[in-house]
Amino acid sequence: MTPQLQQAIKLLQLSNIELETFVEAEIEQNPLLERDEGGAPEEGEPPAEVRIETVERDAADYAYGDSLPAEGDSPLDIDGERAPTAEDGSDIGAVEAGLANWKTGGSGSFEDDDRGLEETLSKQITLRDHLIEQLNVDISDPVDRIIALHLIDMLDEAGYLTGDLAQVAALLGCPDERVAATLARLQRFDPAGIFARNLAECLSLQLVDRNRFDPAMAALVANLPMLAARDFPGLLGICGVDADDLKEMIAEIKALNPKPGLAFERDIAQTVVPDITMRAQPGGGWLVELNSDTLPRVLVNTHYFTRVNRNGLSKPEKEYLNERLQSANWLVKSLHQRANTILKVASEIVRQQDAFFVHGVQHLRPLILRDIAEAIGMHESTVSRVTTNKYLASPRGIYELKYFFSSSIAGTTGAVHSAEAVRHRIKLLIDQETVEEVLSDDRIVEILLKDGVDIARRTVAKYREALHIPSSVERRRAKKGAALRSAGGW
Repeated sequence: MTPQLQQAIKLLQLSNIELETFVEAEIEQNPLLERDEGGAPEEGEPPAEVRIETVERDAADYAYGDSLPAEGDSPLDIDGERAPTAEDGSDIGAVEAGLANWKTGGSGSFEDDDRGLEETLSKQITLRDHLIEQLNVDISDPVDRIIALHLIDMLDEAGYLTGDLAQVAALLGCPDERVAATLARLQRFDPAGIFARNLAECLSLQLVDRNRFDPAMAALVANLPMLAARDFPGLLGICGVDADDLKEMIAEIKALNPKPGLAFERDIAQTVVPDITMRAQPGGGWLVELNSDTLPRVLVNTHYFTRVNRNGLSKPEKEYLNERLQSANWLVKSLHQRANTILKVASEIVRQQDAFFVHGVQHLRPLILRDIAEAIGMHESTVSRVTTNKYLASPRGIYELKYFFSSSIAGTTGAVHSAEAVRHRIKLLIDQETVEEVLSDDRIVEILLKDGVDIARRTVAKYREALHIPSSVERRRAKKGAALRSAGGW
């Protein structure tokens, strides 16, 4: 694998923030590279977009102008004799400085910075980073992960959940109960007390984590205003403890952290900037576009090259200059190919997950990397790199592209169903049970089969257990007990 190919692969997997850092370093070390400050596409140039319902092209054209080599050109074949002849009298000091650096031992290659990219970035971890790491390990269900991402983004700097859960459910098109269940799982994340909606809940979560949330402590936490007012006689009666126990309980409360999120770095937390945006078209379908703000625009300064190349350079100096031109052209072409690939992959994901964007999270389609790779004629490893650290802004929120992939279950009509959607369907069926009709696993299999989902009874049992739902016998017993209590039977 050539260094140039290694660089192209490296660029593909970088996030937009990492890419900006990389390009800035290349501009600093290569005198033939400069930023394109124009920004706006030239008149008549196609926008970087794909219309999903009638895709007449599967790539974008970019406003790099003449700086881009032709599609069939290889930057490695460029030499001094093929260089452009334009000149503008620009200062050639930058090129001469580059030559001096090369003479004193600078390699002049894309790899001449021995530090890895990760060493140039901050090591301080943010609360969001900490939670995302746990999310990637603890929650595998893509539907729950998408819900969890929204809840993570609703945290304030102290770690408290802001906003309305019902709004999240409405945005994602899923039941309120699914959002509440996901929140309950997130509330078990570290640090203890995270995702609380008020102080009492924050303290309760920390006490649960310490296995100290007994009835007496629950009563104390539920009456924090009395504690603030130092109404100890009233608390003694409510908690049912003596004075020594109450004193110890109060000491435990004081030892808790009322703002668990403040333990993490927050000043440098980066807002997620989407690489791709999508919006509905008036006549139906989607318009998928690259976010031009995340695309580094660089130009190869051929005027510098021409001017310096005419000044009777020595053979080593010409070799250095040609190598710089090759590197500059390769970087520009690699950036173009990176943007092109991201747009193709994102557009195909939107096409295949159309039901999710239209109807909601329970319609998430089963999708694997191979599906996208075969549809756009690329290798799975390329799709894998593109879907990491690349974000899509949609009407249902901002998502990392990799969150749209999940496993699948065969259907009786030749269709396939997302395993997450089937689990969601099982939960809905059980949630709608009555005392008179509690569904067995076999009965659930029959119902799903009528809906075109071919699934084994043991698979239903496995999904039910993964959702922490008891067996039909236990559910029937619990429902009857609840009915008797509500009727005053015992």
